Amino acid sequence: MNPAAPVSMPIYLAAVAQTEEAIESPGIIELMMTADAVVQLVLLVLVGMSVVCWVIIFNKASMLRKAAASTEVFLELFWKSQRLDQVYDQANRMEHSPVAAVFKAGYIELSKLTKAKQGESAGLLDGEENLSRALRKAARVERNNLERMTTFLATTGSTAPFIGLFGTVWGILLAFQKIGATGQASLAVVGPDIAHALIATAIGLAAAIPAVMAYNYFNRRISVLEDEMGNFSSDFLNIVKRHFRSA
Repeated sequence: MNPAAPVSMPIYLAAVAQTEEAIESPGIIELMMTADAVVQLVLLVLVGMSVVCWVIIFNKASMLRKAAASTEVFLELFWKSQRLDQVYDQANRMEHSPVAAVFKAGYIELSKLTKAKQGESAGLLDGEENLSRALRKAARVERNNLERMTTFLATTGSTAPFIGLFGTVWGILLAFQKIGATGQASLAVVGPDIAHALIATAIGLAAAIPAVMAYNYFNRRISVLEDEMGNFSSDFLNIVKRHFRSA
């Protein structure tokens, strides 16, 4: 046997090699760049929504983490301190704590009550009502601050799959139009449009799933902080009532 003679490839291996070259698929970016203008617009909207969602997720996660940590420090300070004015001075440095903000609103209203009332029964009741109203208003403002931009996550989670579905329907429509125009239903004819359609659905789901998960997680964290504000408001009111009625 001549060692220099070329070794021929078996026929079935050559066929496999040719098939692999023929079915080499384009990448995600190439699919997006070659899509129809309407599908590209859908993909652009979905990618933009996804980017905004991730910015909100990172910012909101950092904000809630700081709020929880600062609130824990403030509550420990409040229950250990003997003077509200000292707590107020420290609370001014805890800008991330919603409970500290509620306390500051209550302390300011309490200062007005202390100056204006001299133990009158009716005046005391009015003062307690004003204090309760100030605490509720501050808690409501803080909750609105905590919830800011989370509605965009909910909007993305509910609408992104439908936007992706629109892109999918449009891509399938183009595929059927090509079938009608060419009279052929081969994958070579309709495959690209189907791929564009499916990539729209995939990106829609990729934008919606993290948004929904983050929205539910943030709502839970915000509810915990809201409970903290409610519990603190009740405790603060009880302390004030005991102080004025024993004075």
